[in-house]
Amino acid sequence: MILVAGLTPAWQQITVLDRLRVGEVNRAREVHWCASGKVLNVGLALTQMGASVRTLSLVGSDTAGAAIRRDMADLGVDVRWIESNAPQRVCTTLLDRESGQTTEIVENSAPASESERIAFESAFADEAAQAEVELLILTGSLPTETPKGFYATLLSRVQAPAILDVRGEELLAALPHRPLVVKPNREELGLTVRRELGSEDEVWQAMSEINTRGAEWVVVTNGGSEVFASRAEERLRFQPPHVNVVNPIGCGDCFTAGLAWGLQRGADMPFAIRAGIAAAAQNAEQLLPVRLSETVDEIRQSTTN
Repeated sequence: MILVAGLTPAWQQITVLDRLRVGEVNRAREVHWCASGKVLNVGLALTQMGASVRTLSLVGSDTAGAAIRRDMADLGVDVRWIESNAPQRVCTTLLDRESGQTTEIVENSAPASESERIAFESAFADEAAQAEVELLILTGSLPTETPKGFYATLLSRVQAPAILDVRGEELLAALPHRPLVVKPNREELGLTVRRELGSEDEVWQAMSEINTRGAEWVVVTNGGSEVFASRAEERLRFQPPHVNVVNPIGCGDCFTAGLAWGLQRGADMPFAIRAGIAAAAQNAEQLLPVRLSETVDEIRQSTTN
């Protein structure tokens, strides 16, 4: 079983516009709502890929939080919820059909109380103690005012190999626990090492630093550009396929899910990365994030093309 854990889900509004006109009244062509945020996206993608997966997430106790829980239940995602008294964050995606550009308005999560963090940590320890947990995924930012070492604390409670899709100080604090994979995008990697990564050599150097500090593998995505992967002195690169992008939101999360799906089945890292690329490419072609339609066999076939 794969255990996916995170504290910052979102209730997502997706608004489709013929053209986004800044400073003017914009009338929407379509508006959709769905549960989202990294932790739920990864859990949902793995569920749709047929993986055995359990998701642990904080969630608001308000109307938006209730909507998230209903959406995940309707989609058949196995989630253990830790309820928060803080309002559920709402994020908005604006899709400009004329330019093809996507604008994301991200609301930061409200602070989680100490009692809520303790409840989450206790639930995590309970879930991680299950003998069938083969792989752990920690994903998403931490709520405001949460200690930066929170993910490191969670890692101290589990023996399973870990994939970290986190960034910045919380990632650096977790590296001494020697995660199997760290998966930032290029911007997040730069934020973590605290400098701009303008050239390819600068990206490889930053990845090497993360390897040296404890990550066995570092896998860096960059939208539709090449995916880089490094381990010790080993460097790999992968070219994603060209797709007709409808909505890029959730592509990184689908990549993480595809990567985990491959590793859980005993595949080597190149295969797992290609599975991640295939899942992300399919997601980009969908309007709603992480509503995948390919079967596991089709994703497997995509990795060998």
